[in-house]
Amino acid sequence: MSSSAPLPAGSVVGVIVTRHRSDMLVDSLTAMAKQTHPIAHLIVVDNGPDQPARDAVEACDLPTTWLPSWRNLGGAGGFALGMLHALALGADWVFLGDDDGHAGDETALATLLDLAQRRDLAAVSPVVADKDEPDRLAFPLRRGLTWHRTRTALLAADGAGDDELLPGIASFFNGALFRASTLEVIGVPDLRLFVRGDEVEMHRRMLRSGLAFGTALRATYLHPYGSGEFKPMLGGRLHAQDPEDPVKRYYTYRNRGYLMSQPGMRRIGLLEIPRFAWYFLVTRKDPAAFRTWLRLLKQGRDEHFQRAP
Repeated sequence: MSSSAPLPAGSVVGVIVTRHRSDMLVDSLTAMAKQTHPIAHLIVVDNGPDQPARDAVEACDLPTTWLPSWRNLGGAGGFALGMLHALALGADWVFLGDDDGHAGDETALATLLDLAQRRDLAAVSPVVADKDEPDRLAFPLRRGLTWHRTRTALLAADGAGDDELLPGIASFFNGALFRASTLEVIGVPDLRLFVRGDEVEMHRRMLRSGLAFGTALRATYLHPYGSGEFKPMLGGRLHAQDPEDPVKRYYTYRNRGYLMSQPGMRRIGLLEIPRFAWYFLVTRKDPAAFRTWLRLLKQGRDEHFQRAP
């Protein structure tokens, strides 16, 4: 458990959010403990203490705090709680992880920290790769005007001559490293979003802050493949995010409505309706699904943040 004394200057504090996945969490904890740059303290927010992860956390070879929450705060609230606790401990850097992913190797944190210090970055994330096929990206990543699905293609598309940083783009909840001072500027995730879109909303705030950030091309974070939700249309030239799970679909669409109404994303929002109209009406031929999408989009835009039924 944490002490009342502040951490030494320059300390990195890790934050992981978990719920009912202790078996997967062990890999994330092990990767944290093996980092060549030491982690001063590790905070694990447990959104499901009815099936507690406490034993796994306390077996980790790091100073740890197990933070149980009897109300499921989702990823957004869980990371907010963990990040605020890290700041309260006196962290100068906050290193985020999830229970179903882990650092790609033992030098991931050291690589991120070195890049952030040399290039004066407010935050930096690793390349998020598929656990099962590490050259495949867990999520599509854009470089210039092109979306890439493999790490090889991403690295080969270096038209600017920068082989270590992809500026202005980052995956914040999968291995990202934040300066504590950055969180004072952009804040912590919005509890109301619960899951889905909370990371995009943090990215929006980071862009509007004017702070420098990006993706470290020489560091990786391994995560289950997540691109299956992005359904192709027009021969793969465009994609629409359409989760199979109804609860994920509810939060994805509702939170997207909120995001598209926010400063910095309204122009993108203008393109959403024709794109999804094409997806639902032409590609899927499902007018009822389009009506549901429109209803949830309006719910988010109106800031009606009730939990999923």
